[in-house]
Amino acid sequence: MAGPLIVTADFAPPDFAWLEGLRRAHYPAELNRVPVHLTMFQGLPPSAVDEVRRQLALNTAAPAPRAVIAGLMNLGSGVAFRVVSDELEAVREAIADHFRGMLCAPDAAGWRPHVTIQNKVPVKQAKALIDQLEDSHRPRPLGIAGLSVHRYRGGPWETLSTYKFRGS
Repeated sequence: MAGPLIVTADFAPPDFAWLEGLRRAHYPAELNRVPVHLTMFQGLPPSAVDEVRRQLALNTAAPAPRAVIAGLMNLGSGVAFRVVSDELEAVREAIADHFRGMLCAPDAAGWRPHVTIQNKVPVKQAKALIDQLEDSHRPRPLGIAGLSVHRYRGGPWETLSTYKFRGS
């Protein structure tokens, strides 16, 4: 059986490089199966792949949404950057509205946009990283270049399609 579909927002290359470097430095290597990402949906039905592709194409016809890394999130056993973007939230809401009734429980429950750079570590280790990052963190713009749909494959993801925002 085909795995669920995952939709991510893709970062502009300089932001991807910076965030991926942090993820590689702090995420346990044996558990780090996918590159750094911003998940928008984690469990769309595999049967909806063509409709997901149409929705991503439709929603990336506009200029890229503005976004900001606004702060840090303590995940308990990890650390993430909190992302704020009214424009990206509007894109997600439009896609969610289209798939209403087909969303898994976590996708239907709402969205807390974040980029995980560390997870599945002892709480003490996560606290040390958040303390370290808080010393130097300042809100900064985050380039969003496009949207992608992936198929979950029991760990790694298979990228099915990528759509760039206009002008990206």
